[in-house]
Amino acid sequence: MAFVVTTTFTIDGYRIKQYLGVVRGIIVRAPTISQGFLGGLKSIVGGNIGSYTEMCEQARQQAYTLLIDHARAVGANAVVGLRYDASEIGGKSSSATEVLCYGTAVLIEPETAEAARP
Repeated sequence: MAFVVTTTFTIDGYRIKQYLGVVRGIIVRAPTISQGFLGGLKSIVGGNIGSYTEMCEQARQQAYTLLIDHARAVGANAVVGLRYDASEIGGKSSSATEVLCYGTAVLIEPETAEAARP
């Protein structure tokens, strides 16, 4: 069975056998010099800042990967209730973005016909 991750708290066709606790992945990223320069220019004229979008997507992916690593380390085969949170760290001269990915690590097993009966 593949590792399952969902934003919901149930997984169709499976039952949660054991809750293993909160797991998280956290990453702090700052824009590179070129991303900062291009982002600054784009903020003058307005519009989508592609270099910042790319940086944020990379940060989310890295935080997600760390979450999966943490969940596997505690023995989980799934994560339920997945969420992301982000905040800015530092001032104008040294701005960085913190991305937190968190959820509940669980052990799941397939439901059986016998388990579904009242």
